[in-house]
Amino acid sequence: MLVDGYGIPIGLAVSGANTHDMKLAEPTLESMPIERPEPTRRKPQNMCLDKGYDFPEIDELVDEWGYTGHISRRGVDQSKRERIPGYRARRWVVERTHSWLNRFRRLLIRWEEKKKNYVAMIHFACAWITWRSAGAFGR
Repeated sequence: MLVDGYGIPIGLAVSGANTHDMKLAEPTLESMPIERPEPTRRKPQNMCLDKGYDFPEIDELVDEWGYTGHISRRGVDQSKRERIPGYRARRWVVERTHSWLNRFRRLLIRWEEKKKNYVAMIHFACAWITWRSAGAFGR
């Protein structure tokens, strides 16, 4: 799942639970249904990834897509990491979005045997989350 800075889902790739996250990075980026704006010096586009994406192929992929990568590195002691004043971690946005998706019981436990039925339910849940996040209709 790929989400923007507000936690609104913008890309999706479905695979088995035993597939490594790294292998789904490119299909997830390619699944974005809308064109993203070109990153500029004034408004760069960032991609925050966890240690499961700490591979040279992912670094190349992030650069190829024009993102500024923020990837946690394996074997790095977090307590000795350089702190940037005023910077706050944004990983919570992704975790919050996953929590929202888990509120749909049909997604939490996959009952559908057909992949396209499961993807349709994920799209419905993402549309619902986006609609709620947009504050449409007086919410």
